[in-house]
Amino acid sequence: MKKRMKKIASLFLAATMVLSLAACGSSEKESGGDESAQEESGSESTEEGKVLNIWCWNDEFQSRFNDYYPEVKEIADDKSTTTLNDGTVVKWTINPNENNNYQNKLDEALLNQESADADDKIDIFLIEADYALKYVDSEYTVDVVNDIGLTEDDMADQYQYTKDIVTDSNGAIKGTTWQATPGLFAYRRSIAKDVLGTDDPDEVQAALSDWDKFNAVAEQASAKGYKMLSGYDDSYRTFSNNVSAPWVDGTKVVVDANLMNWVDQTKEFTDKGYNNKTSLWDDGWAADQGPDGDVFGFFYSTWGINFTLLGNSLADPDGEQAVGNGIYGDYAVCEGPEPYYWGGTWICAAAGTDNTATVKDVMEKLTCDSDIMKQITLDTQDYTNNKTAMNAIAEDPEFGSDFLGGQNHIALFAEAAEKIDMSNAGKYDQGCNEKFQAAFKDYFDGSVDIDTAKANFETAIMELYPNLTEVVWP
Repeated sequence: MKKRMKKIASLFLAATMVLSLAACGSSEKESGGDESAQEESGSESTEEGKVLNIWCWNDEFQSRFNDYYPEVKEIADDKSTTTLNDGTVVKWTINPNENNNYQNKLDEALLNQESADADDKIDIFLIEADYALKYVDSEYTVDVVNDIGLTEDDMADQYQYTKDIVTDSNGAIKGTTWQATPGLFAYRRSIAKDVLGTDDPDEVQAALSDWDKFNAVAEQASAKGYKMLSGYDDSYRTFSNNVSAPWVDGTKVVVDANLMNWVDQTKEFTDKGYNNKTSLWDDGWAADQGPDGDVFGFFYSTWGINFTLLGNSLADPDGEQAVGNGIYGDYAVCEGPEPYYWGGTWICAAAGTDNTATVKDVMEKLTCDSDIMKQITLDTQDYTNNKTAMNAIAEDPEFGSDFLGGQNHIALFAEAAEKIDMSNAGKYDQGCNEKFQAAFKDYFDGSVDIDTAKANFETAIMELYPNLTEVVWP
C-alpha cells in the first residue's frame, strides 16, 4: 500500500477508533462518535439535496434500486445516474472490491466528507458482513432509527441477525438490508442417486445432518469416483459461523476449536482425495459446478445459488436457462450439517448527508416493504429480508425453482434464517478469516507442517493488527 494510503488509513483509525485497512486496529470499541454524527446527519435542514450519491462495489444494489424503487423515473444509458420523480439525480460510484479497493476509496472519501461540496457528499454507502462493524462503530454512519427516521415497527419483519450485525456498541442500528443470506448445501441430484440411492432432499439431509455423517458420505462418494467438495474453502463458512465467541478477546486472538475442526476435515479430505484442491472463485472451482464436474455438492447461501451456481451449471452461458443446458435442473438443496450464513449487503446512511428524507424512503421501500420484498424474490429468487413475504412464498405449493428441479428452496431458507446467531461476530472477522484460510492452504498442500502453518498465521495476523498481542490455540 502506498505511503499516502497508509497515512489515510491511520487518520481514519484516529477519527473513528475502529479498524483501519492499513491494519492498525484499536483494542476496544469506543463510544461518543454518534452525537457528532447526529449533528451532521442533515437533520438541521429540511431542504433536500439535488444529488443522491450512492457508493457500492458492484451493480447488485444498483439493479435492485433501478428495478424496484418506486420513485425511479429515468435511468441513464450508461447507468451512471438515475433520476427520481422529484428531479433528484442519483449518482452511482462503483469501485470493485479487489485488493480492498472499495474500502480504501470509501475511507478516503469519508475523511473528506465534511469539506466536500453538497452535491459530492456521500449519502448512502454499502457494506458487507465481514467488515460491517468497522463502519457501524464509527462516526461516519448514522442511526437509521433516531437520525433517519425508520421505526422499530418498520423493521419488525426483518430477521433479527440482519439488525444485530449493524448494531453499534451503544445499541444504535446503523444500517439496513433488503436481503438475508442463510446458507444451505446444494448437491447434484444425479450424484446423490448414485451414491445414496436417492435425490430426495429430506433423505439426503438425513444422510448429511451432522459432520460425522457428512464425512461418511464423502467416503462413499469417493468409492464411486466422486469428490465430496471442490476445494479447501468450501465448508469454511459453515464451521466459522458456528464458533463459540468472536475472534478477539481483549488483545488476544483466540482460535476457536471449531476452526481447527475445519482444518482437520479439510486436511483429511485433501489427503484422501475427497476434494479437487481448488480455492473459492478460481477456474477449477467454477468448473466443478458445471457439466463436467464430479463434485457431490457445494455450501452456498441465497445469492450463490441463483447467481453463481446457476451460471456455472450451464454448458452454454449465453443459452436459455433451462433443462437441457448443461446440468440445469440437476441440483437440489438441503440444510447440511450446521446452520450458517454467507455474505449480505447493508445500506448505511453517511453522516453529513443532505438527503435524509430520500434516504429514509429508499430504506423504507427497499428493505421494509413486504410487497416489494416478495416481488424481488419472485423475480430473482434471491432471498429477501422480510419474514411475512418469505413465509408466504415458503408456504406456496405452486412455487418452485426450475433450476433446483422444482424444489421450493425458499422454505428451507426460511427455516435456516431463523437459526442464524450473530453473537460470535466481531470487528476483526474479515482479516482473521482471510489470514487463517491463507495460512493453512500450505498445510493442506503438504508444503508445511501444522506447526508452521500456525506460526505463519500468527505472523500474518500480528502484521495486520499490530495492536493484538498473542494467538491462543485450542
